[in-house]
Amino acid sequence: MSTSTVTRTASPLNQLVKALRNAHVQFIVFGALLCLLPFLAKAGLMRNSTLSTLAFVLIYAIIALGLNLLLGYSGLISLGTAGFVGLGAYLAAYFQDDLGLGFWAALLAALVIPTFIGLLVGFVSLRVRSIYLAIASLCIAEILLKTFEQLDWFTHGTAGKQSRFPVLFGFQTDRSTVFIIIVVALVLGMMLIHNTVHGQLGRALHTMRSSEVAAQAMGVNVLKYKLFAFSMATLYAGLGGALYLFFLRSSYPSTWNLFMSLNIIAMVVVGGLRSIFGTVAGAFVIFAVPELVLKKLPVIGDVAGLPYIFSGLLIVLVIMFFPNGLKGLADLVVRPFRRRGQAPTPAPSQPETEEVAPA
Repeated sequence: MSTSTVTRTASPLNQLVKALRNAHVQFIVFGALLCLLPFLAKAGLMRNSTLSTLAFVLIYAIIALGLNLLLGYSGLISLGTAGFVGLGAYLAAYFQDDLGLGFWAALLAALVIPTFIGLLVGFVSLRVRSIYLAIASLCIAEILLKTFEQLDWFTHGTAGKQSRFPVLFGFQTDRSTVFIIIVVALVLGMMLIHNTVHGQLGRALHTMRSSEVAAQAMGVNVLKYKLFAFSMATLYAGLGGALYLFFLRSSYPSTWNLFMSLNIIAMVVVGGLRSIFGTVAGAFVIFAVPELVLKKLPVIGDVAGLPYIFSGLLIVLVIMFFPNGLKGLADLVVRPFRRRGQAPTPAPSQPETEEVAPA
């Protein structure tokens, strides 16, 4: 019996299943599969336009991960996400192209400066809540948008800021290389969010989301964790803006509007609050489904704007029937299989106990 037990425990299949249950392994496997897409495009098995659409899906997923930490785990809402994304894009272009400081300096500036502004927004959030906080964040986004339009030396105004593919470790990158950089950033961002929400920080944010009064009574420093949530959300927004610029090589003020902020919120809600993979799935549904699926249909794709109407209806249906988003739908589908797989487990344990006892 002991030999069979050792054999069963040391089974390669069991070890593989156990490894795949680790969240970090799942993130790495997911990223490895995504890194294959540029090679499929070069081999002619995927259109370059499809690869570009998927790149923007991943960029939006990175931005939405930060907002999910703010909205899903902290219970705070922001309508100013697009402004911070645009700020990250312009900072990356200014440091890389205008100042000639290279990729790493541009990326660092796109991370640090929006994060610092996020800390200031966090201070504002101490005085306002719910809809008033959303309006305050929207005002900040509008201020940034007007700055993008008027600050010609920094953004080139409405004419748009042009950039180039970054030079990384002495090598000139191209679209495929930047796509892989986006994937690496997404995987690292998913790991950071996972580690954050499954530790003391996550428990404090969850308590604050349920009740700020209860959180304060339990000794949670609400100021500190609000500042942390806003700074993380703006950090992810700045990172997404920098990656957007490196991939598209241009930035226009009209891109960073309220419509983008609402789309990011829709990605979080449709994917599922407090769900990492759900956020990525939500970004795919909101951005990629209209571009890759609905526009290709015979009737829907022939009418301009109609694919996005169907996408909006899909969002309404998900919110009405699946409040937990795609994560809730996935749990509903997987639950019967989990029960079926767990039911037989108590049966073999009884004979093993009876055989071990006489020994």
